[in-house]
Amino acid sequence: MIQVKFNDKQLSVEEGTRVLDLIDKKDRKNLVVCRVGAQVKELNYRLSEKNNGMKIALLNLGNEEAGRAYSASLRYIVAMAFYHLYPDVKIRFSYNISRSISCQALTKNFNMSRAVEAVTAEVKRIVEEDLPIERVTVTIEEATEIYKKFRLDDKIEILKYRPETTVHLYKCGEYFNYMHNYMVPSTGCIHNYTITPYSPGLIIQYPRHDLDSNIPEFEEESTYCRTLQRSYDWAVRAKVQTVNDINRKIDRGETLEFVQMCEAYHNRQLAELGDMIEKDIENVRLVAIAGPSSSGKTTFCNRLRIELMSRGINPVTISMDDYYFEKDKICEIQGKPVTELDLEHINCLDTELFNKDLFDLINGEEVTLPRFNFRSDKREKGRTIKVEQNVPIIIEGIHALNEKLTKSIPKHQKFKIYIAPHAQLNIDNHSPLSVTNTRLIRRIVRDMKFRNCPAAHTIDMWQSVRNGEFRWIYPNQEDADFVFNSSLGYELCVLKKQAMAALSEIGPADPQYLTANRLLKTLKYFRLIDDDSIIPCNSLLREFIGGSCFNV
Repeated sequence: MIQVKFNDKQLSVEEGTRVLDLIDKKDRKNLVVCRVGAQVKELNYRLSEKNNGMKIALLNLGNEEAGRAYSASLRYIVAMAFYHLYPDVKIRFSYNISRSISCQALTKNFNMSRAVEAVTAEVKRIVEEDLPIERVTVTIEEATEIYKKFRLDDKIEILKYRPETTVHLYKCGEYFNYMHNYMVPSTGCIHNYTITPYSPGLIIQYPRHDLDSNIPEFEEESTYCRTLQRSYDWAVRAKVQTVNDINRKIDRGETLEFVQMCEAYHNRQLAELGDMIEKDIENVRLVAIAGPSSSGKTTFCNRLRIELMSRGINPVTISMDDYYFEKDKICEIQGKPVTELDLEHINCLDTELFNKDLFDLINGEEVTLPRFNFRSDKREKGRTIKVEQNVPIIIEGIHALNEKLTKSIPKHQKFKIYIAPHAQLNIDNHSPLSVTNTRLIRRIVRDMKFRNCPAAHTIDMWQSVRNGEFRWIYPNQEDADFVFNSSLGYELCVLKKQAMAALSEIGPADPQYLTANRLLKTLKYFRLIDDDSIIPCNSLLREFIGGSCFNV
């Protein structure tokens, strides 16, 4: 017998007891996964001597890790439904607009519109039957044979990059698959979802942990949608849709060409952006740039400035940070003590002075800008400038696309740029890679290298960073005139070495282990690019690994 703490009670249970067996049957459908000690486990996890004395916590859809497991399980069921109905059809899942998942057919001439009703009905049947989903461990050779049976060739390819000799698969009836995530114990746990036709495939929505376990209302985000389509089209042309595609280029000795190809894609976007601004330079007086954390904004701003200079346009840059109020003033505005201030709120900025200075500069006045001294928490006198006609002003920051920040400037005089990585990259066809994880990996490497900040601290701050992004950045991205895709197909191969070293310092008992382990599981599949001398000094990636000619 082993001792565990469950629901605030000390229990004695036999070895081999599943966590699921400790839960009343009427409560099981509202749960997804559990935490045993510091680690996330599936509800089918069998307790052993190593769990003696541990606390077991049940996780519902209000938990982020549970949300990931729910999403993966829903993809599993949809893939299973397709296999039952159309066993010869290959499908691909991708992250899409309105925080949804898209499902597209890769098989040519397959009419997805005719399949919607049948697939939806089959998913519903699978869920209603509440079929058990069982985790099994097999050898690489056994997994290969199983994948051959289910025509999952892309999953066979990724097996050769696994450092382990065994593979975890999930079995439901006679169906096998693996979604690179934890899973629910049975199909009946997936009781809340929507499947909607959305050309050229399906849109799948599911409850979000940060929205009180509700499914967000679907919003048509045309700017973001075009960006994702453009990213997907480039990935198809460049043949870098999966981790297999990337690794294959490195294995073939094409690393230099691959790096230069990705950098050329950035150059092309910058040239396109330069064309757009140049053509409308008589109107464009303000270039506003915003994007989520670790998107590469600093390097992008430098490269955009040089791109415009090459066209005879010499922009002036103004720092929004210089318009911060002192802490005492922010306390007065927000009605909170210093320790509780929301320093990302737009009311931390002197928007009235910012608008006045922009208005005066654009209208040819000489203006003495403020300079904020963050050491003394005081605003000081800064440089005095005058902006000539046809010289745009560049601003960059979390609120740069917010109309409240630049309300004195007519919309036709503003050119808004949203920057973020938008890679349409998958581990395999059924397992899309999160660009949010890519940004977190970028930040972990940068914080370690330039701020002597351990990965655990970066992970601790990440949720607060994300909350600010959802509140202040994402609501304004649809107003952008141009979206710059800052992803680089080769970047995780370069970031892998430093990121894995930093993440490996986090142990199983640490509260950051769940995130660290998830990132490590992703990075392990990528071939390593150990020679960073092939990366240009002006590359956006240099902002995170060092060696930038811009000294960012």
